[in-house]
Amino acid sequence: MKDFKVKDLVITSLFIALVYVFTWVVKIQLPFAPNGGLIHLGNVPFFLAAIFFEKRVGMLAGAIGMGLFDLTSGWVMWSPMTIISALIMGYILNKLNYPNLKFNNLIISFILVAIVKVVVYYIGEIFILHSFILPLASIPGNIIQILVSSIIVLIVMKPMEKIVKQI
Repeated sequence: MKDFKVKDLVITSLFIALVYVFTWVVKIQLPFAPNGGLIHLGNVPFFLAAIFFEKRVGMLAGAIGMGLFDLTSGWVMWSPMTIISALIMGYILNKLNYPNLKFNNLIISFILVAIVKVVVYYIGEIFILHSFILPLASIPGNIIQILVSSIIVLIVMKPMEKIVKQI
């Protein structure tokens, strides 16, 4: 980590906080998924960090920000899935989009991220719920969560590019 500068630490910390707050404040409980299910907007700052900054920034912002949310809000059993999926999702978003952002790569990365989210949570919930069937109820919520976040990211992409160039 010798090439991890103070600026990187500050940006990473800021995005960890943004991911946590967006996950905590902007969330919708799903009545049809096991244990309620949750759609949140924490993925928006997470995706932006992974797309616009060095790989570690996005991966850590997602894993720590959402992992802390799970640990502090009654979703403790889901925290390993959250951390694992966020690390993989952050890596994918970064590899396909940073530093040369292209629309097609962005769409492909959103699709891959949705697949990762669904697969990791499905496998994790098999162990939590002791069923291969019950975790299927979480799939629509996971897809909706990624879809909504992806659309918002597409909307704020241009203003974010301008801000990042100034940093």
